[in-house]
Amino acid sequence: MFNWHKSILKQTDTMQSAIDILNNEALRIVMIVDDNDSLVGTITDGDIRRGLIKHLSMESLVSNFMHRDPIVATDQEDRKTILSIMKSNKILQIPVVDFNNKIVGLETIQELIEVKKLDNPIFLMAGGFGTRLYPLTKNTPKPLLKVGIKPILETIIEQFINYGFHNFYISIHFESKKIIDYFKNGNNRNINIRYVHEDSPLGTAGSLGLLPEDTSNLPIIVMNGDILTKVDFNNLLDFHNNHNADATMCVREYDFQVPFGVVETDSHKIKKIEEKPVHRFFVNAGIYVLNKDLVSKIDGNSYLDMTDFLEKELDNNGVNAFPVHEYWLDIGRIDEYEQANREVEDMF
Repeated sequence: MFNWHKSILKQTDTMQSAIDILNNEALRIVMIVDDNDSLVGTITDGDIRRGLIKHLSMESLVSNFMHRDPIVATDQEDRKTILSIMKSNKILQIPVVDFNNKIVGLETIQELIEVKKLDNPIFLMAGGFGTRLYPLTKNTPKPLLKVGIKPILETIIEQFINYGFHNFYISIHFESKKIIDYFKNGNNRNINIRYVHEDSPLGTAGSLGLLPEDTSNLPIIVMNGDILTKVDFNNLLDFHNNHNADATMCVREYDFQVPFGVVETDSHKIKKIEEKPVHRFFVNAGIYVLNKDLVSKIDGNSYLDMTDFLEKELDNNGVNAFPVHEYWLDIGRIDEYEQANREVEDMF
């Protein structure tokens, strides 16, 4: 995995600095940022050559010859869309920016085309009753409800396949036979699917204790089977591997605005009045990466929710938070299911 951070320069850096990056980093692009770290230009080998033809010196500032209108991708676009942009514009690299035009990544055509095979187990929780979606779930398990033309769980599995994962476990309980009949063993998708049967509901963590003994020792990605998201699972796994903790929890920022003026008092004296303040929190996004040693603590016999399980680990080896800024939707209610069907064509 390349380190795109090393390919960033300021506008006050020199041509020599840009040449050094192009020679040493093998990414064939330099990204130029302003004092707010927003992308303002790029430099490739062609820009260097054009600068030299104009007799610019090695001490010339990059702002004098950088390309000021680079093609970019946003962090809301998936790999397929980004690859299409690159092919249509015949470019080999493309900066990825957020809504503030700050660089959050760099995609190369080689990385997008050559999908690496990843052996990490993927554990998808699909055993719930989906009571908040009744009557849609009267005879259909929630993961098989269609968003667009595909069941929710099929979209999730295809996303993981696109990132190179092939080793799947699905926990099942309600209407389990329908899920098995639909996905079978995964051979038709060139993946392996094994099922974990919950005789009774074991919660969002308890069923992990039913994993077979031959499960890989690699970190396990665990995800609720009713979430639509464009999280880059490779980035998530890299983050987990590069930070020293047995667990990583994906989190989303959640805003709550108090609809009244909030009054702060000291005894009978008003100290402060804040009109309709907004409080921001991180909330659980229902996606986790767990080391095998941590999973082995779950006995598979008793009900256990993931939040309760991970809370006990906060004082052990800790739990890292991975903020999700990409598209994310938990399909738990009818209105969210309807929202997913409105957005699916644009997002997936």
